[in-house]
Amino acid sequence: MTLNYYIADVFTNQLFEGAQIAVFPNADNLNPVQMEMIAKEMNLSETVFVSNPKKEKSSRRMRVFSPLGEIDFAGHPIIATAFVLGESGEVTLNDGITPLTFTQNSGDIDVNVSANNGKVSFVQFGTKVSSVMDRFTPTIAEIADLLSISPDEIDHKKYSTRLVSCGFPYLIVPVWNYESVRKAKFNFNSWSLSAAPQTAAQEILLFSPKTPFKDANFNARLLGPNIGVNDDPPVGSAMPAFASYLCSFNFTQQGTHTFAVDRGDDKNRRSVINIEMDNKTQSELALRIGGEAVMVAEGKMHIPA
Repeated sequence: MTLNYYIADVFTNQLFEGAQIAVFPNADNLNPVQMEMIAKEMNLSETVFVSNPKKEKSSRRMRVFSPLGEIDFAGHPIIATAFVLGESGEVTLNDGITPLTFTQNSGDIDVNVSANNGKVSFVQFGTKVSSVMDRFTPTIAEIADLLSISPDEIDHKKYSTRLVSCGFPYLIVPVWNYESVRKAKFNFNSWSLSAAPQTAAQEILLFSPKTPFKDANFNARLLGPNIGVNDDPPVGSAMPAFASYLCSFNFTQQGTHTFAVDRGDDKNRRSVINIEMDNKTQSELALRIGGEAVMVAEGKMHIPA
């Protein structure tokens, strides 16, 4: 069979920035083995296969694959899928907000697509997360060593290093300055000799409350034993843990907070993720995550039976 596909840059309004996501909007006849092969062929961080088993106008089933296999939940593909379906005419957009429901392996997700004159301008989805937090972390000296930065670059006054998991454990490390985030280099030997592996942390989310860009409040970067030294992968999957982290501090007042997190820089596929969180000191934290997207490519793939 021959299927149309699209590639969108997500969490950006600029071509060749943000995260690259491939979307196959009419994948009803594909099986999981074919999906896995196609995702390997696309070789992007995520490829989305969209179907409409209920034949409804406002709902779709999403299967998300990385080159390594299927992913039960991912945020970037939600933005990409809503954007592609709207831009390609697969769903009818209202001027204003069009509500959609996407189903991933993890469950249903409510999505709002904002449009002007039939063009998608913004996509936002809602989710609720529960977190597990641990303050047992490696020492500042250990953390600095495994990040190849100086101990005095790590913030231990306003913020502090904590282990946070919303299903996937991140060691969240605050630094004072944007430059510290950008220059950090993961040191595998220091990691293996530190207490970090004992904490069950699988990746480090390094962040600064400073960024040179006016449209963001924080700059964040993922590092870890399974991430290339020079890589700067998308941080969307870590945002529920990061929001839970912010709510764990007493100075984060109860109520709704709106902020933006950027990843990368002006030379490295910068992304901007917009987040709203309802801090009600409850077991579940309500989040709304949104962003822009731009269409980069469209094509056809010939798929053997």
